[in-house]
Amino acid sequence: MLQSESKDSVAAVVVTFNRLELLKQCVDSLRAQTVHCDILIVDNASTDGTGQWAASQPDLAYQNTGSNLGGAGGFNLGMRWAVEAGCEYVWVMDDDTLPKPDALEKLLEADRILKGGYGWLSSVALWTDGSECKMNRQKLKKSYYDYSPLLKYGLVQAEQATFVSLFLRRETILRVGLPIKEFFIWGDDIEFTRRIAVREGTPCFLAGGSQVVHATKNNEGSNIALDDPERIGRYFYAFRNEAYLYRQEGIKGRLFCFAKRGRDFLRIMRYGKPKLRRLGVLARGIWAGAVFRPRSEAVTFQERVRHL
Repeated sequence: MLQSESKDSVAAVVVTFNRLELLKQCVDSLRAQTVHCDILIVDNASTDGTGQWAASQPDLAYQNTGSNLGGAGGFNLGMRWAVEAGCEYVWVMDDDTLPKPDALEKLLEADRILKGGYGWLSSVALWTDGSECKMNRQKLKKSYYDYSPLLKYGLVQAEQATFVSLFLRRETILRVGLPIKEFFIWGDDIEFTRRIAVREGTPCFLAGGSQVVHATKNNEGSNIALDDPERIGRYFYAFRNEAYLYRQEGIKGRLFCFAKRGRDFLRIMRYGKPKLRRLGVLARGIWAGAVFRPRSEAVTFQERVRHL
């Protein structure tokens, strides 16, 4: 059961899969926030005791998906759950996200400064050594000086961000729909944030006062040419999903995606070992992306919530 009855309640949606020790740290960080939030755990059918542990924690709301839906499916379910539960704000993150104690307080301050006039807010993501976490770098809008008076509050206009501490209002989800669950992993957050900031044109912001630590194993970002061999297969989803994502943004988006894949090809040819396997993943991802047509849930979701 959710604890908050306030119309301004915040649901922290955490998606997890077989990382119980990291999940515990994430939950402890959420419990330590200077502003209360309900904690909603979406478990992608973990087999490491996550369910048993969650059942022993009376302040957590928990759902097991029954099968591994990937990060995209988990965030799709969790954001729907939070909105249907009546929470006014939704704060999403992976299970290896460790918000600093005032991270939520700073996001709510930004909400008040902007008077709700934004699509989403994104926290600064640091790595475990205090440096910038490279994989969570927001893409800032080149014309962010349109909102230069907000710089004194640490707010900079951005056009894409990740699900490592993304904050948005219930009304935004009702308007634009949910992350695309068919993405499974990789790119669902980029598609979702660009759907709001780029395709819809709603101003969105990096909230510099809100900080989290992203406890990844390394801080190298994503690069198919250099990544560990056991992770190479995951890039299929990146290439497939990005082909769909940038196809939605017209010729400019298509050219940008083409340039990215060209860069990946050159990187593999120069640095990749084994080359053939990496090139195979690249080719399969590009081919799959050409015919990938995932289903949008925006309209059906709005109709369903209207009748709750």
